Amino acid sequence: MKVMKLDWQKYDPEWLVKASEERVDEYPWLPDALSKCTKALASSEYYLYFVDSKNPNKPGSEWQFDENIIIEDTPFGEVALDVLDGNRIGGVEFISKLHGVCNT
Repeated sequence: MKVMKLDWQKYDPEWLVKASEERVDEYPWLPDALSKCTKALASSEYYLYFVDSKNPNKPGSEWQFDENIIIEDTPFGEVALDVLDGNRIGGVEFISKLHGVCNT
């Protein structure tokens, strides 16, 4: 059995920053948090990680989930952001792609 190695890649979060500035007023810290998402790990065509999710919500893990924020009408359709403790963005799920609504 061949094991795929997933690598972190440079990432430009500008589309997310812009979408959050235009559509999400209730989280004024969000554009800045998204601008820090400059490396990503694609676990599938539906999800990008910005933070290592090893041992999620366990002591010592970087991934300490707090809440989801949904942004509608982005260039990739509806997306869900995983927000971690400290207003860090753990990843983005491409909901519209997952449901076959967006072909981007």
